[in-house]
Amino acid sequence: MFEKPCELIPHRDPFIFLDELLEVDDQHTVASRVFTSDHFFFAGHFPDYPVVPGVILIETMAQCGGAGLVQAGILPHGAFFVLATVEKAKFRAQVRPGDTARIEVHNVRVSQTMVRQSGTILVDGQKAAEASWMCIVSNNKKEA
Repeated sequence: MFEKPCELIPHRDPFIFLDELLEVDDQHTVASRVFTSDHFFFAGHFPDYPVVPGVILIETMAQCGGAGLVQAGILPHGAFFVLATVEKAKFRAQVRPGDTARIEVHNVRVSQTMVRQSGTILVDGQKAAEASWMCIVSNNKKEA
């Protein structure tokens, strides 16, 4: 049984974008998220045709990766991590209200101070987004 994402990462509403972890091991993490019509960003992006912003999709993948590392015991509970780089981001399909995202993240390189991961978001089996990123990790928020 996996812990709830809010028990694994420091993010809270309205900025936590994971519903549950589905698979976790040392190499990868799979999670899900239903983007409901009441998410704060849909009011302005775009009012007549709401779409999940690409930066939110990247944040969703990074949150999945961080939660998986803590769940797997690779990083300790309470580790604080922030995005440092984002590379090769591609948005291939729109994610809209009511869509269920399957988030798949692979660990490329992990240390106690740095994490490099890559991931994809799938909706109905279709790739909606992909990216690679690096996070700086700290046990002290001021050092991150």
